[in-house]
Order: sequence, then C-alpha cells, then structure tokens
Amino acid sequence: MWFQKQITLTAKPRGFHLVTDEILKQIPELSNFSIGLMHVFLQHTSASITINENADPSVRQDFESYFNITAAENEPYYVHTYEGSDDMPAHLKSSLLGCELSIPISDGQLAVGMWQGIYLGEHRNHGGQRHMVITIQGE
Repeated sequence: MWFQKQITLTAKPRGFHLVTDEILKQIPELSNFSIGLMHVFLQHTSASITINENADPSVRQDFESYFNITAAENEPYYVHTYEGSDDMPAHLKSSLLGCELSIPISDGQLAVGMWQGIYLGEHRNHGGQRHMVITIQGE
C-alpha cells in the first residue's frame, strides 16, 4: 500500500529544531502500517532535515555553531548575494545535510533509536513555514 501527504511545519527561528512530534501529529495514518518505509522530502533549498540526538538540546546548539562556521555568511567569494547574507550559506547547509530521509516503520511507529529524532535545520533568519511531502510504502 502507498500513502502520500503534504504537511506544513510551523515557522521556526534560525537553528536546529526537533520536529519529530510535529510531523507525527500530521500523519496519524502511520498507525495503519505494520511494516514499511516512510520517506520525508523537504521542499526547500534553504533548510534541511537530519536525524540525531533527541534528548539534549545542546547538541542542536552545537550543530548551529558548527554549520555557521562551515558555511559562514558574507564570504567575499559568494556571487549569489541578492537575497541576503544568510541565503547562500543556507543553500550550502541544505546541500551538506540534505532534504530527505527514509525511516523504517515497525508496528505503526517510526523505527528510530531511543535517542534519535528528526531535526529541521532552519538556515534562514526568517524562513517561514516549511513544507514536506511524506510518502509511506508498506503494509
């Protein structure tokens, strides 16, 4: 069986945000699948998604610090600058971290580890709502 739905995440400030619960609240249909795979696709080029630590918020703070150094603002070699100093670094961060995840499903739940959660990396100062396409294949 296949299932697909577009969902919207609330606007968040720049940084890394644990969004697992926000996603799950919008796909109650997940409970209909005993086994399968959920594909999450973020429809943006200036944000990212990844899976990491879900307990200690300092991990998300360290992610933001690291990526702000790795893809710094106002580099003199940037050509794409007309959308603001945070835009080109946001594109780089999105490409480094990615815009999609595939997560196994077991017994109607995501089969993630105890300490794993889905992060939204909001890389713009004012990114706004973010849209995702959730596709589930399974039985």
